[in-house]
Amino acid sequence: MSRVIHTGQALVDVVVEVPCLPRRGQNVMAGSSTRYAGGSVSVLVAAARFGATCVHAGAHGTGPNGDLVRASLAAEDVTLSAPPVAERDTATCLVLVEPSAERTFVTTLGAEREITVESLSTAAPVAGDLVCVTGYSLVLPQTRDPLLAWLPTLEEGVVVVLDPGAAFAHLPAEVRDPMLAHTDVWSGNAEEAADLLAALGRPLGEDADTMVEPARALAPLLRGDAVTVVRDGAAGCAVSVGGETTPVAGYPQTPVDTNGAGDTHTGALVADVAAGRSWVDACRRANAAAAIKVTRRGPATAPTSAEVEEFLASR
Repeated sequence: MSRVIHTGQALVDVVVEVPCLPRRGQNVMAGSSTRYAGGSVSVLVAAARFGATCVHAGAHGTGPNGDLVRASLAAEDVTLSAPPVAERDTATCLVLVEPSAERTFVTTLGAEREITVESLSTAAPVAGDLVCVTGYSLVLPQTRDPLLAWLPTLEEGVVVVLDPGAAFAHLPAEVRDPMLAHTDVWSGNAEEAADLLAALGRPLGEDADTMVEPARALAPLLRGDAVTVVRDGAAGCAVSVGGETTPVAGYPQTPVDTNGAGDTHTGALVADVAAGRSWVDACRRANAAAAIKVTRRGPATAPTSAEVEEFLASR
């Protein structure tokens, strides 16, 4: 079975539930504050709970935050290929969650940014493995430069999966274009897709479908016979593969925490593809996984494959 390998940043999310965001310079009383392993951990946990063999190829620290990351991954039998970074801890991401389940982030920097070509290579991807990349790795040179130097060294048949994040569309062309040239699968939300197309001078029309048209438009920008998956929350997603674009309906829920929903979708998706499912079937199950996740607090709270099957059977 193909492996799921993630190169992105494993962080500790400090999730704070607030009644609203404070005005600048003002205070608001929080309802709760909880620490979770997040970032790339959320994708890997979802993939592992769907039965994939998973590897974290990114960096992790040696302090209490790094300990939480390692413990969370070990609990799901996820392997860490690179050794911990000495004398530096994993950073935190402050996540403010409002009653609507909307999230606001403040991310700090730490050991997770200390990657090299050599540390990435410890994962040793082979043909058939799916290597996940986050657009946030491309924002700063500490992670961008090693990653862009490493990707061309991968052997033919390794599948590179890009989760662009909000940052990707705003990267300079000299960073964005090489990443697209090494991308086999795009998995992002509708806003990220629309932003990239607008940045490239190909904006969607006012009446354009938020999922189908971006999925179709993005495919030619990627490498070879690429696959594009564009999500739009409860509406589901659209997947473009082999020249055919298919909308896949979602499963609307009353959310309590949307943090990690996109990561859950991506993890479930790549795990199912690694196991040999079709892209359309994998998208259907990933939609269900994300629907279940938004009813749970915390970023790395993805359901198992069995829970998804039970969820789908009930519908």
